[in-house]
Amino acid sequence: MTSALDFTPAPGPAPLPRMVLAQTGAEVRAMLRNGEQLLLTLIIPVLLLVGFSVAPLIDVGGGSRVGFLTPGVLALAVMSTAFTGQAIATGFERRYGVLKRLGATPLSRTGLMLAKTLAVIAVEAVQVAVLVLVALALGWRPQGSAAAALLLILLGTAAFSGLGLLMAGLLRAEATLAAANLVYLLLLAAGGVVFPLSKFPDSVRPILELLPISALTGGLRAVLTGGAALPLGAVAVLAGWAVVSLGLAARTFRWE
Repeated sequence: MTSALDFTPAPGPAPLPRMVLAQTGAEVRAMLRNGEQLLLTLIIPVLLLVGFSVAPLIDVGGGSRVGFLTPGVLALAVMSTAFTGQAIATGFERRYGVLKRLGATPLSRTGLMLAKTLAVIAVEAVQVAVLVLVALALGWRPQGSAAAALLLILLGTAAFSGLGLLMAGLLRAEATLAAANLVYLLLLAAGGVVFPLSKFPDSVRPILELLPISALTGGLRAVLTGGAALPLGAVAVLAGWAVVSLGLAARTFRWE
């Protein structure tokens, strides 16, 4: 004898991990469908890597240009995805009411930020794979520990993700668009990505070294080009930016 089926409704939210994974999938699909974001996050870093590696446009002190540029371009790819692309996309999601609708669901602000960060990490995995293959084809021979480089990338992702969400949660969409692109260009120029920080005046260099892009670029360069151990200074700078930016974003983020 079979027992009767129970069709009694069981309302209630799904477990947080399931909600986060579902939102992560939606975020990844949205990022991959956005042509402007793909240009920013993948095409521009590849063009910079190939162009500056092949053409003698920068002085790297007699070393390998591709060896100098690859860590910086990897850091730029992290910034473009975790900060610039995420800030702009989230800002316009808030303007068009997407976040307002998500706010009516059981998904919390923390869950949303976690889903966005996981989506960023998924896209970055593709970026890193493509950039490493291009760099190897150009003659790059990485040194050091891959685990140390991965830790730096994860810390950089957390720092830039927090900054992007903080900006998107405080500014209007148009202001976020302008500010995120301006910050991207400034950090590209002054973060040691293409031009060594040694080219800047001694008076501003200590300040530039505290920027998250400088810490990520310098840390990756020390590990992947110099074969150094995990640079604790870069870790401390990135961890500090991550804690402060994510903490502020969690407190100030607005659904509408």
